[in-house]
Amino acid sequence: MSMFTAVEKTAQEAERQLARGEWQPIPGDVDLARQTAAALEQAVGPAEKRDAMLRIERLESLREALAAMALTVARTHGQLAWFLAQCTSDLTPVLHWRALPAPQGQAFGTVLPTPDDMTDAEHAVRRLNGMLARIATTPDHKP
Repeated sequence: MSMFTAVEKTAQEAERQLARGEWQPIPGDVDLARQTAAALEQAVGPAEKRDAMLRIERLESLREALAAMALTVARTHGQLAWFLAQCTSDLTPVLHWRALPAPQGQAFGTVLPTPDDMTDAEHAVRRLNGMLARIATTPDHKP
């Protein structure tokens, strides 16, 4: 399964929970969702600019997005943490990528991603960003 497909599936579950009232983000989660969406937007940016970037820059940006997600998971509990933890898991292949050639047996199991792999991960981050932006506009509810 592609990373985008995995994140899409997780985002659809979140959308269902929000629509049914099963997930009512508290003000703190709304703020964290807003901050994380902004960090993801800054890290990955628009698709039009990505193809012209070097693989090392694209990988760096994807790792920054994962770092932003991990920081948010560390700062919250409940459904927002669970949602972001699942999306982080969906994006773990990024952690096994490298941008530089490595001598045989000295890459700690990392692989060079294809351009399609990079694009898939970037689309997944943008989908997650969109879902966080939606959460960030959820009316405040009391816990």
